[in-house]
Amino acid sequence: MGSTREKKWVICPMCKQPNPVGGLPFCKSCQEAMPHWARPVSYQEMEEISKRRLFRWKRRKTIAVAATSLALAATLALAVSVGLYYLTDIVSPPRQGMNSDSLPGDWAMFRHDLGHGGTAGSGGMLPQGTLAWVFSTGDAIHSSPTVSNGIVYVGSRDWNLYALDAATGVKLWEYKTGSWVDSSPAIVNGVVYFGSNDGRLYALDALSGEKLWDFQTRSPVTSSPAVADGIVYFGSEDYHIYALDVLKGTKHWSFKTGRYVKSSPTVINGIVYIGSNDGFCYTLHALNGRPRLQFNAAHAVVSAPVVSDETAYFITSHGSLYALETNARNWLWERQLRPWWVSLYIYRWPVPAPPLSTGFLWHLKLGAIVNSSPALVEGIMYIGSDNKLLAIDIQSRQKRWEFKTGGAVKSSPAVAGKTVYIGSEDGRLYAVDAASGERLWDMSTGDKITSSPAVADGMVYIGSHDGNLYAIK
Repeated sequence: MGSTREKKWVICPMCKQPNPVGGLPFCKSCQEAMPHWARPVSYQEMEEISKRRLFRWKRRKTIAVAATSLALAATLALAVSVGLYYLTDIVSPPRQGMNSDSLPGDWAMFRHDLGHGGTAGSGGMLPQGTLAWVFSTGDAIHSSPTVSNGIVYVGSRDWNLYALDAATGVKLWEYKTGSWVDSSPAIVNGVVYFGSNDGRLYALDALSGEKLWDFQTRSPVTSSPAVADGIVYFGSEDYHIYALDVLKGTKHWSFKTGRYVKSSPTVINGIVYIGSNDGFCYTLHALNGRPRLQFNAAHAVVSAPVVSDETAYFITSHGSLYALETNARNWLWERQLRPWWVSLYIYRWPVPAPPLSTGFLWHLKLGAIVNSSPALVEGIMYIGSDNKLLAIDIQSRQKRWEFKTGGAVKSSPAVAGKTVYIGSEDGRLYAVDAASGERLWDMSTGDKITSSPAVADGMVYIGSHDGNLYAIK
């Protein structure tokens, strides 16, 4: 028999392993039948073939390792980028100073300004309870009036938005929509923005009433819009929060909640604060709608939040006041995982006690029912609850005083100087001393009041379900 180097070899076409010529009729490595057409090679050729095969194998392995490493690096980079984008403010921080405000003497949006403080400041003449004029619409007024540049704007359930001379009550124009106008208008840069129960948000020329554009949602818009840095924000009963371009009415973004959005948005330093009937308090990035905080308050939030310093205040319809951190952000999957964690802890599973919900500072029970939005002035919060107007010291969380009315208080208070103005379902507008809670004066209308007062240039304006807008000086 010849030596190994003198033998002839056949390379298996399946597994590429060498087999001696004249050996078994199948490959000794993979057991496949050896084809008769396979060309025998010498020992030297077999070594060359093996070297080339080993080289190709190493090259494929190197490419596979490199590709896997690059894929892992790309995945890690994507995960880090997504984490930085959604969980931090490093990539896209909120725009500081992204606010808007009423000019001195105006009350140009619901609750006066984008912080929804509900105060006209301390300067100027204050109304003394004398009726100046009355304007009659064709149906109840729930919309809260706003005042800008000597014109008062208000919606009515007769399907119209009205523009009236603020001094005389003379009608300047009216615009008819497809349903009730319960939303309160906002006037910014000569444009009036408001919602209608026909599901649209409208933008009209503030002087002429000419329609500039409208945006259709799928359900009534009772939320009052807020405008900041070229974007108008509002909620709809189609479960969404919207951000639109103020010039064209095109959508920048929308955010889906779990139920109706009747709350009116508050915009401060590039963050949108708003509640929903799903029981959650939301804070969203104003430029792109990314959620920052989703806080479960357990009951519907229909009032507008108020923001002061580093704290946002939300009030549920069941009378619970929550103080939340303005810059808080949920940890990853908190909304989905926390209920399970709490349930496991309650049923004594071996899990640690869950931490407090992100952003939570404190909680205070105000009453049984709250549909009023708060006013916050110098550390004192004024809010309607049940049939009362309450004054709450935010630092001590103690009630300063309460003022009882003859009906439910769904109107939101307005503060000017040292006086708080509020309407009641007993049909009266009340002026109350902000320090003591004593009644200064009141005025009766022909039906319940759910509209909120606006104070501008020494006049207070209020709508009533008797269909009239009242101006009191």
